[in-house]
Amino acid sequence: MTLSAQHKRRLRVQRHTRVRKKVVGTPERPRLAVFRSARHITAQVIDDSTGRTIASAGTVERDLRSAAGGNIAAATVVGRLVAERARAAGVTRVVFDRGGNRYHGRVAALADAARDAGLEL
Repeated sequence: MTLSAQHKRRLRVQRHTRVRKKVVGTPERPRLAVFRSARHITAQVIDDSTGRTIASAGTVERDLRSAAGGNIAAATVVGRLVAERARAAGVTRVVFDRGGNRYHGRVAALADAARDAGLEL
């Protein structure tokens, strides 16, 4: 049985809701949220207590748009960049929010790159 795109999205949103019950960003340890689409990947460091985005990066940015947006190499660049921006804002520890996606491929590459760039996940 094949699943429709709408059904797959609904299942991913359900998984994300389940994950978000436990993963909450605080001022001491904000949430590193990842959004993955077919063409792009973005990451945000969010303080959920104030609802403020501390740092963000994504392949939709002008300087990263020239690189291919939907592959592991681009996810690695985004992970490194969001970690640098978060450290510049004074954040060293984050909690990882995979956004209902499996910790595999581009999502894992982004997390590994952020870890290598100095963030503690």
